[in-house]
Amino acid sequence: MDLLNTLVDKGLRRELPTREEALAVLATSDDDLLDVVAAAGKVRRQWFGRRVKLNYLVNLKSGLCPEDCSYCSQRLGSKAEILKYTWLKPDEASEAAAAGVAGGAKRVCLVASGRGPTDRDVDRVSKTIAAIKEQNDGVEVCACLGLLSEGQAERLREAGADAYNHNLNTSEGTYGDITTTHTYADRVDTVQKAHAAGLSACSGLIAGMGESDEDLVDVVFALRELDPDSVPVNFLIPFEGTPLAKEWNLTPQRALRILAMVRFVCPDVEVRLAGGREVHLRTLQPLALHLVNSIFLGDYLTSEGQAGKADLEMITDAGFEVEGSDTTTLPAHRADAASGGCGSHGGGGCAPCGDTTGESAPEAAGASGARPDLVAVRRRGAGTDLAPNA
Repeated sequence: MDLLNTLVDKGLRRELPTREEALAVLATSDDDLLDVVAAAGKVRRQWFGRRVKLNYLVNLKSGLCPEDCSYCSQRLGSKAEILKYTWLKPDEASEAAAAGVAGGAKRVCLVASGRGPTDRDVDRVSKTIAAIKEQNDGVEVCACLGLLSEGQAERLREAGADAYNHNLNTSEGTYGDITTTHTYADRVDTVQKAHAAGLSACSGLIAGMGESDEDLVDVVFALRELDPDSVPVNFLIPFEGTPLAKEWNLTPQRALRILAMVRFVCPDVEVRLAGGREVHLRTLQPLALHLVNSIFLGDYLTSEGQAGKADLEMITDAGFEVEGSDTTTLPAHRADAASGGCGSHGGGGCAPCGDTTGESAPEAAGASGARPDLVAVRRRGAGTDLAPNA
């Protein structure tokens, strides 16, 4: 297929595809799926070999968020029966992080619900970062605390944070359809603050809200321009009790096409398979490893993930290897630039309830595609007395 040959050549040269080429990837048929995966896999292997980086989430503060993001189980007015608790103490967070590191995680992601941190919150998280790094030699720490105020990114960097996550969620044109309590520009500003402070910027999206192909391409092109070092790709987990609980728009095949498109647009970036992979990719998860070079180990913020042991077995069985702490994740040209203060190119949000008609709309999963049985609320790990999944 000429399209795929062109995209491989561009990916190996780190050249941006055209919008039309990115849209064409999303429009390919299921009959061509393995060809698409194989082509994007060539680009993935060029820059990351067969390494898979493991990341581990620690939810520092769960639920009771004042923001109204439609996709989120922690949102204002959410009726999802999730765990709700206030800030974990630094030693509690460090204990939770240690479980993930013991399971092979190279990066620990510290997440807290809310619009953004107060200065007191930054102090609290700084102590947590220090505790984690003291007990886990060489671990990377990424903070995800919402919108940052002036000077907060610098304080987190001084405290030892390596990265900051703040997802764009969806295209600028439709952002207001999913959130009204802050703007797309607010999110861009926070990613830019992280860059300017010398933190490795992490920013991505969630697919599966009924968005158009154009929306997906818009947000991925916007991410390429913002130039994060890592791009997490989430797939909507339709929690009961949230406005998007009935949105089951993804098939495993479409999820793979989305991941392939992200890899072609962001060839040398750490593309992370994030929330919702078990729900939407299901038994095709191993194929996604040919497209991404990073995954979350075990559970997510408010939902349970695949068992950590199963994650490790999947990686091995698919012919990949877990990336060690002594290996630099990013290709040399990006890692060298990052060491100077930020990435060399310009967490989990969602895409909007957009137009689902016409050629650019995703194929609907339909009633037979809805799998609420796969949406499991987290009841273990951080904020509970039960052992974490790692």
